Amino acid sequence: MDFSYRCTVCNASYEITSDRMVCPVCSRHQEKDQPLTGVLEVELHGTLDTHFNVFDMLPVEPEYFPSIPVGNTPLWEPENIRRSMGFGRLFIKDDGLNPTASFKDRASFLVSAAAKKFNIQDITLASTGNAGSSMAGVGAAAGQRVTLFLPKTAPLAKLVQALQYGATVYRVNGNYDMAYDMSLEFSRLKGGINRNTAYNPLTIEGKKTVSLELVNQLGQAPDVVFVSVGDGCILSGLYKGFRDLKELGRIDSIPKIIGVQAETSDAISRAFISGKFENIPTSTVADSICVDVPRNGIHALAQLKQFNGEMMTVTDTQIIQAQAYLSSSTGLFTEPAGAAAFAGFQKAAPGLDPESVIVLLATGNGLKDSSSATLGIQVPETLIDSVEEIL
Repeated sequence: MDFSYRCTVCNASYEITSDRMVCPVCSRHQEKDQPLTGVLEVELHGTLDTHFNVFDMLPVEPEYFPSIPVGNTPLWEPENIRRSMGFGRLFIKDDGLNPTASFKDRASFLVSAAAKKFNIQDITLASTGNAGSSMAGVGAAAGQRVTLFLPKTAPLAKLVQALQYGATVYRVNGNYDMAYDMSLEFSRLKGGINRNTAYNPLTIEGKKTVSLELVNQLGQAPDVVFVSVGDGCILSGLYKGFRDLKELGRIDSIPKIIGVQAETSDAISRAFISGKFENIPTSTVADSICVDVPRNGIHALAQLKQFNGEMMTVTDTQIIQAQAYLSSSTGLFTEPAGAAAFAGFQKAAPGLDPESVIVLLATGNGLKDSSSATLGIQVPETLIDSVEEIL
């Protein structure tokens, strides 16, 4: 299998190199406060053997990957929810069981391997929390130096996690978009490789591995996938995996993907309707999907339109309620961003075929942001001294 980069705007092809991030032609037309123009994708050339593994479809050889067990996350069969909601073929892909407890390990794993292949020791990125702690953890396994820019609102657990892994962390007095721009400036001045979502083509490519796993686990492509959306990079990774499998003749059609955003951080949902992106300040309990300018918005929107995808929004209250219900009915405790996908499924359920194979992506462990989780439960405030007080 051979690999190259292809621009998602002009279709120009490029060799995969350590410094190639966005299309050098299309990126000249980048506008301020707009998603990235000229996002690159990895293009495959060749055929697959009958029996293949995920590494066969990635542009970095297996020997460069660090010894940390990313991927192969379980596919839950939530019996209680299946029974109560009438969807007997509902599944939950639990990426909170990746090594650093989030989906972002998939992208970090490939970026780390590429850095080693190109003999680069320094990796820089911005993050709302999960991508940063992920890159820090995977980088620790690879012996790489990670520099992280976090917005001031990042949950404490994710900050602590990144520091535990040994990353150099800078807390930015602003939002994720400000941290993103600062990380790019830092990379230009200091060198190394930048892992920023969508900006680095390998982030989308790494995230496609979830689609490959789903098809292997189910024995077919799902009919519908619900995924929480911030920058649009996970959504595009899903599409990329299914598209690759279809082009290689392993599946017949692309599943319907339904992206779910918080009502108060809904840039891609608004653009899905209006066709344009507006920079509106955001805030949501689901910090992992809280972005003003979705960096992969243009690319994500194009795929949604091409493959008949949908976007929808849910409230913060619906997210917190979904998080608590999912935990108490299945034993799966996911962070608010992961619960957003379930909240979207609950909202859309009346219009879905109950016989469909439906997958919900749970993108991070609930302990990543335990303070938000307390909004959906009642924490005991009274201390007791004996059992008699209860009786």
